[in-house]
Amino acid sequence: MSLPDPSASHVIVFSSPFCGYCAAAKRLLMNKNADFIEINILSSPERRQEMIDLSGRRSVPQIFVGGRHIGGYTELSALDASGELDALLADGR
Repeated sequence: MSLPDPSASHVIVFSSPFCGYCAAAKRLLMNKNADFIEINILSSPERRQEMIDLSGRRSVPQIFVGGRHIGGYTELSALDASGELDALLADGR
């Protein structure tokens, strides 16, 4: 399995519409003006296994930046707090 074409977006978020952490992750990325592709695993259930294969995790959100698995909202937020997220996002612009 591989992520969608990286030229389509530098950031990919596997999510569910009923997930508060998914909403928080997307809000953080929007506040950073980051373009991202959202893959809703409820409307596309076949993508759930892809997410698990790529991340090794079953929970959402699962976030990838530049093809690198970041983790979930907690890890994304920690990268933001440390200043590393801005650098990762800038690499893809």
